[in-house]
Amino acid sequence: MFDRNFVWGVAASAYQVEGTDPEDGRGQCIWDVYAEEGRCFEGHTAKVACDHMHRFEEDYALMEEYGIRAYRFSISWARLIPDGTGKVNEKAVELYRSMIQSMLRHHITPYLTLYHWELPQALQEQGGWLNPESSEWFGHYAQVVAERFSDLVEYYITLNEPQCFTGLGYMRDEQAPGLKLNISEVFKVTLNALKGHGKAVLALRKYAKQPIQVGYAPTCGVAIPASDRPEDVEAARKVYFGFYNTPDNWTWNVSWFSDPVFKGEFPEEALTKYKDYIPEITREDLELIHQKLDFMGQNIYNGYLVKAGENGEPEAVNRPVGTGKTAIGWPVTPKCLYWGLRFIYERYHMPIYVTENGMSCHDWVALDGKVHDPNRIDFLHRYMLEMKRAIEDGVDVRGYFLWTFLDNFEWTNGYNDRFGIVYVDYETQQRIPKDSAAWYRDVIKENGENL
Repeated sequence: MFDRNFVWGVAASAYQVEGTDPEDGRGQCIWDVYAEEGRCFEGHTAKVACDHMHRFEEDYALMEEYGIRAYRFSISWARLIPDGTGKVNEKAVELYRSMIQSMLRHHITPYLTLYHWELPQALQEQGGWLNPESSEWFGHYAQVVAERFSDLVEYYITLNEPQCFTGLGYMRDEQAPGLKLNISEVFKVTLNALKGHGKAVLALRKYAKQPIQVGYAPTCGVAIPASDRPEDVEAARKVYFGFYNTPDNWTWNVSWFSDPVFKGEFPEEALTKYKDYIPEITREDLELIHQKLDFMGQNIYNGYLVKAGENGEPEAVNRPVGTGKTAIGWPVTPKCLYWGLRFIYERYHMPIYVTENGMSCHDWVALDGKVHDPNRIDFLHRYMLEMKRAIEDGVDVRGYFLWTFLDNFEWTNGYNDRFGIVYVDYETQQRIPKDSAAWYRDVIKENGENL
């Protein structure tokens, strides 16, 4: 059963929804440059996106109409501090304060994410997260956020999916800033980002104007046991927290990004396997990264099957032939939400929020003027049942943030994929709630009792 205080919300990021304005004083971020180079689907950019920066009042009114109680959003670092450090853009302060105040008027609790991949381009030109000073930059940015918004916002998340912005952005050239650094350099990038997390937590707590709660939102595909046999469960757990990926994809990992944050130590398996590449990590580094947090976020979308082999070592198991896929091509694997939450809770013993979960569908406006998305409803229902099962088995899940409310700019996929429960006509900016929005409203109203 869901606790009566369970948080039902939606999640989004600034870059994917806000758009731009020639008069807003915003600086460039790495995704502006990446998109302008034509690196996204059909040359799409986020110059307009959902025009949320001009339409947030109607968007929050729509959220309230559909029962949304919490909104996990992000601040654009380059909008707030155009050069990444130094002078603050007061127009951005005014915009974000107006947005947050509007959320509160519509009875929506704000959950503010500091970093959802929008590094200011001015800082990237100084090396970005590879620069040892990057953790200081991030700490300063967190201070500004606390000073300007903490009278209104209680809940904060430092980094979103560090696995993605470090590995895909700095090692695999699949996201901004589009680099292919060597393994040693990428380890430095991850260490700087984790130290930045620690400095951000310190700054938020030091400069907050009210008691606050702070968390962190990593991700990863989930290792799902091929059966409930104890040996298969243990094999999946071993893979989930282990280092089985190839070196060119090593950042797609749980323990490297969560053990130091929640346990105060880096995983020994990594320190041994990659000893020739990992920079010196001092006791001071570990103490900085291992700040006291109030909750753990986890973004979970899909998983893969694992069993114990004859020699006791984990073995990959193919998904059943014909396993369903979402429009973006991701497998539909509801059990990942149960096993991901269970494994994470058993290892870290932290209250958990599902900070992202959802699916891309082939959505369009039907002849009746509505958007019917039964696949999304079925997907969400199946995943939420697995979350409910995890809670019933003792996992402390505090909330669920559906990705996402509005269809938006989906990074390198541009506007090709639609994750929203509200359809956006990008030509007119009309919002059309999909059938899934009404379904989610009922789930929230019944506090999940109707699942």
